[in-house]
Amino acid sequence: MPLVRIDLATGRSPEQIRAIADAIHTAIVDEYGIPLRDRFQVITEHPAQQIIAEDAGLGFERTEGVVIIQVFTQAGRSDDAKQALYAAVHDRLTEVGVASEDVFIGYVENGPQDWSFGFGRAQYVTGELQVPSS
Repeated sequence: MPLVRIDLATGRSPEQIRAIADAIHTAIVDEYGIPLRDRFQVITEHPAQQIIAEDAGLGFERTEGVVIIQVFTQAGRSDDAKQALYAAVHDRLTEVGVASEDVFIGYVENGPQDWSFGFGRAQYVTGELQVPSS
């Protein structure tokens, strides 16, 4: 049950934005085996000058088309599983027109006690939801 934040510069059509969101979700579903409707995404558009994503020492330049993705999910997946997810997100995004150098992913892990899906309860802790397996 990842929560995914997608930040990108203004200028894409609603259809392009939806294609980006769908591509990311498809990669997560395929790699992590989560249910299709287990989808939580927040998409935020920013003026281009409000996204600064410079070189991290890798020797390439990003464009104003950068897509910054933050994946918040429960701890427990292997480094290999994360690497496979990064590759799948990249591949799906390039299929919808995002340049390779413009795919930026941050991955944040937490525990079952860190989620409330409503009603002021931590449903994984109360037993209302089963804790997903890694």
